[in-house]
Amino acid sequence: MMKNYILLAILLLGFKSPSQGQTKDISHSPDLKSTKICQDSRPWTRWWWFASLISKADISDNLVWLKNNGFGGVEVAWVYPLNRMKKDTINYTPRQQWLSPEWTEMVAYAKHCADSLNLGCDFTFGSLWPFGDLNVPFNEAAMNMTDPKWRQDITASWDYPKKGYVIDHLNRDAFSHYAERTGNALKPALKGSVSGLFCDSWEVETKFLTTPGFEKRFNERYSYSIKDYTDSLYSNREPFRSVRYDYMKLISEYVIEEFYKPFTRKSHELGAYSRAQCSGAPCDIISAYSVIDVPESEALLYEPAYANIVASAAGLSGKQVVTSETFTCLYGWPRDHHSEEQTADLKLLADAIFANGVNHIIWHGKPYNPAGEDTVKFYASVHVGKSGSLAAEIPDFNRYLEKVSGYMKKGRTFSQVAVYLPTEDTWIAGELPVEKQFIWAWGAYEQRYTYLPEELKAWRPLWINGEFLQKAEFKNGRLQVGDLSFAALYIDVKYMDKSALQRVVELAGLGLPVCLRQVPSEPGWHTSNRDYQLLLEKLKKSGNVRSSWEEMDKITPFITGTEQFDYWCRETGEGYYVFFANPKSQHLTFPLAYGQSLNDKKQTFRIVIDIGGKQIPVTLGFQPYQSLLLHISHNGKVSFIDLPFIPKTPVFKPRIKKGKEKWEVN
Repeated sequence: MMKNYILLAILLLGFKSPSQGQTKDISHSPDLKSTKICQDSRPWTRWWWFASLISKADISDNLVWLKNNGFGGVEVAWVYPLNRMKKDTINYTPRQQWLSPEWTEMVAYAKHCADSLNLGCDFTFGSLWPFGDLNVPFNEAAMNMTDPKWRQDITASWDYPKKGYVIDHLNRDAFSHYAERTGNALKPALKGSVSGLFCDSWEVETKFLTTPGFEKRFNERYSYSIKDYTDSLYSNREPFRSVRYDYMKLISEYVIEEFYKPFTRKSHELGAYSRAQCSGAPCDIISAYSVIDVPESEALLYEPAYANIVASAAGLSGKQVVTSETFTCLYGWPRDHHSEEQTADLKLLADAIFANGVNHIIWHGKPYNPAGEDTVKFYASVHVGKSGSLAAEIPDFNRYLEKVSGYMKKGRTFSQVAVYLPTEDTWIAGELPVEKQFIWAWGAYEQRYTYLPEELKAWRPLWINGEFLQKAEFKNGRLQVGDLSFAALYIDVKYMDKSALQRVVELAGLGLPVCLRQVPSEPGWHTSNRDYQLLLEKLKKSGNVRSSWEEMDKITPFITGTEQFDYWCRETGEGYYVFFANPKSQHLTFPLAYGQSLNDKKQTFRIVIDIGGKQIPVTLGFQPYQSLLLHISHNGKVSFIDLPFIPKTPVFKPRIKKGKEKWEVN
């Protein structure tokens, strides 16, 4: 009995690190509203510094070119020397030593130069993608529970060909030691305007991930040993599916409490804000993104629909800006049609992510080049530079991106329906079907193929998770949390955590309309099924619960007639700004076909907008390559906002090869 009281106390107090105790508050961030990334909507670009001798003349030349071409800032990203692409481990490329005073001098100059040009300047908090370096000790490196001698190497960093270790991202002490030396070297560069510190997508090995003390904590939490199930942890048989849920739930807490929260806290300590892609992390993705100051999506290695999750987390946690690493591997992995990209294809993708909640574009991107040259390329992106096919149209395209971004930062995101994110389902599902896997992505937990229900499209739904259901309040007939306000909650999951179900029962009892499309089961091993069933019975008996969306007749859709295209809406004190993406931007998947944007037909649609019960008919006429932006006042006045940029029309002809339609330039 005493053991049960202890476990209950742990759950009530929240997750604690074995070594550090309760996490500190991370809410005291710099004034983000005054930062360039909030005030200035010009797109930024990732700026790769290949390990080499960096010079002030080159830095200035690169930044002046970017400013003159409509960019508003850079994200400095340090990577390997160019000879690494030839797998050359013998010839040494001269460079400033990593984190040395000479290195710091160049980085600080880049920030000073950016400030003088009114450009933003963020910094990746390390070299390459997962955090790590040559100074990470063996006992603070990323671990695997099946092999105590294994540690994850970092092999393609600034120090190439030397190898270091990736830090243990489940251990805040490991992060703290790494962050101390990295942060100290960056301090001179963090003077002047407020910069962001950036963390790229999760590239830590996730299968069998563990950390010192994890097995003990697992046993304390669930009253059984994870060791008894590790040989088949990713099996789709029971009890392994249920064990995997328990494992993922605890891993999620470690990832957020031991890595993402300390990362944001360290950013604030250094006078910076945190910006991060939590994509790929083995955790509750909404909760992870919610502790980041500027949450970032990515495309097209993630489909545009994924940005809905990121934008939902931003709205739930009151964040204004949602960035996206954009145009990565546009036509395939790693560099199909490199330097031959079509601006129209880029616009197709940009419009798709605008219509899924992104409001600031980060190009992927710009290689550091010697002054006056444009010979260095980066293998997995479109080419931002003087010599690529995009060069002539970049300034006009950037003005278009700036204009849409600026309007999509106004006010707050508007939505009518919250949809419960199927986190529990993906944790239990384990591996993705083989045909949906990439060499770097195997798990359903990433939410790569999680889509909002099509039947809700007219209501412009957003995602919500268990944490924010707990934080939400039911006031004035609506579910209110963060910057968002919903008229109803939609649930269509196979599994739902008991605490989330309990909160849904409470909210339905208060009057929240709930659509329960299927009856969920309790996830996890050794669960109390009887209590769960009692909650389900109570929920189903509630007068505010319906089993189909058609029965939710009191919730009038905001815009009807949008089946053929996507849109995003921001609400301000004066009304609504609605961005309608060109119909060809809907349902984009990786990779784009070269010239997929090709279009010579105008498309016209009739929509009806509901403003306070007043039905307003509007005709949308999409010219080829065009997307539309509307302002709708609270009294129902509709006006179109000019979006003048139309990219060069690509000229293509179909070519048949092996039974598949291809496109090639005439």
